[in-house]
Amino acid sequence: MNIKTLNKSSKPLHSKKSKIIKLALCMLALTFIFASCTSAPKPEEGLPAGENTPYIFLNSVLDMNILDDDKDTQAVKADIFEKVQYLEELMTAKSDSSEVAQINNAAGKEPVKVSKDTFDVIKASLYYSEISEGNFDISVGPLVQLWGIGTDSARVPEQQEVDEALKYINYKDIIIDENNQTVMLAREGMMIDLGAIAKGYVADKINELLIANDVKSAIINLGGNVYIHGDKNGSDFKIGIQNPFDTRGDFIGIYKGSDKSVVTSGAYERYFEQDGKNYHHILSTTTGYPVDNEIASTTIISAKSIDGDALSTSTFALGVDKGLKLIESLEDVDAIFITKDKKVYTTSNLKDKFELTDKEYSIAN
Repeated sequence: MNIKTLNKSSKPLHSKKSKIIKLALCMLALTFIFASCTSAPKPEEGLPAGENTPYIFLNSVLDMNILDDDKDTQAVKADIFEKVQYLEELMTAKSDSSEVAQINNAAGKEPVKVSKDTFDVIKASLYYSEISEGNFDISVGPLVQLWGIGTDSARVPEQQEVDEALKYINYKDIIIDENNQTVMLAREGMMIDLGAIAKGYVADKINELLIANDVKSAIINLGGNVYIHGDKNGSDFKIGIQNPFDTRGDFIGIYKGSDKSVVTSGAYERYFEQDGKNYHHILSTTTGYPVDNEIASTTIISAKSIDGDALSTSTFALGVDKGLKLIESLEDVDAIFITKDKKVYTTSNLKDKFELTDKEYSIAN
């Protein structure tokens, strides 16, 4: 049996350290696209003004580029890093002392009192589960652990193992008490995983700190979750929409905007290869296997990054028709869907904001 684990590229990664290093390089390369204000820049044009300091949150690289010339960027970044570390300690499932781990360990036994941050993320998760008909579900923890995608232990589980894990997935069995700020999993064996929503919440908190520090212009890139804070010298930023069939940094079109979150979910982001077949990290809460439909990637553009994080996963699982219908029903949220046959679908509000630049693709609606 031949297994290769991949993340953000088509080459095998042999350790967590190498994954993080390669991801950091990819995130820095993306800055070329994100910082453009007149045209998509070329690598030889150099990085935009501002310092880029990568940090790690939930195995994702955090890259911040503060463009204000009159700011003590190191002081602002120190505040942000302190907040990011705090949220990491609350929400990671890989530490026995985190609040997520405490909730999982108490499954079927008792409620766990948690911080406002953790409570707010879990409460929001239940909302996204409801409007996505369960396609977004943080109780997917048993499946995430079983597949191990993104780790050195990634594998294709046996059908019996998948069936057993599915028994514990039901967001309706996550019980929250707002008065006491507690969370309880109704049945022993249940596990929550905040990996599909926590990055968006963190990006929003970083944006709040930028506002509190009176930062006028900045780019936040957290593992592909991009937040453009303010504008660039009075003009919209230009954000490259990733080509899901090519290497990280190649894009199929440009979105123009300011003060927006741009979040993409795709089969290319994190996956492993076994016996010649790729298995990506977006797992179906119905089949227990990676989602397999017409979609190659979904990009959500919204005021809040937490919306983009949860809805990019939700719509990837829902498919184009249901996904478009859901996004069109929400205020201040837009989407770009790319299908496996290189068709591009956008919500109605993006007609003047998105420019398709790759001739191999075509707008389908």
